[in-house]
Amino acid sequence: MDVLRVMIVEDDRAVREGLCLIINGTPGYRCSGGFGSVEEALRLQGEPPNVVLLDINLPGIPGSEGVALFREKYPAAQVLMLTVYAEQDKVFESICNGAAGYLLKKTPPARLLEAISEAHAGGAPMSPEIARKVINLFRRSAPAAAKNFQLTPQETRLLKLLSDGYSYQSAAGQLNISINTVRNYIRSIYEKLHVNSKSEAVSKALRQHLIS
Repeated sequence: MDVLRVMIVEDDRAVREGLCLIINGTPGYRCSGGFGSVEEALRLQGEPPNVVLLDINLPGIPGSEGVALFREKYPAAQVLMLTVYAEQDKVFESICNGAAGYLLKKTPPARLLEAISEAHAGGAPMSPEIARKVINLFRRSAPAAAKNFQLTPQETRLLKLLSDGYSYQSAAGQLNISINTVRNYIRSIYEKLHVNSKSEAVSKALRQHLIS
């Protein structure tokens, strides 16, 4: 039977070791490494993980931003966010950056293992509290009327790639353009959408149904 390799990125040592024990103690699962930061985890050499359990609040690079880095290094891996609180802005930023799901740390072990398997199979597991927040956020953010932001087809394609977790470099490869051209598109997108960051651009594009 194939074994699911799970990487844990969590700065609380007790939580990290507890998660490793749960995963290693379950047939069909193996903890492929436990790390205290995004930077440390990205230095891992060897067999890539199938699923990354990523704490949202970490020293150095926060988990909400680290999602895209893991998605770039391990394109086939799914990233599940872990948090103590259902922080709405971080939830949305993480999902926009490519997270497959979002779980509270109090999630029972059986449900955690089920969520890992679900994410690996292409699902989007979320704790009920977080799912409600995401649904409410989309409801409140639904546009009253369609707006024409005059994005070019290439700018729209770039936004879609960013929403799928691609980095600027990997998006450039997908679009067969240079990284400098991507940066030019990004500046144009920011100006047209009146935003100042990638997560703002992606979230606004989703809310306005410019991408799906």
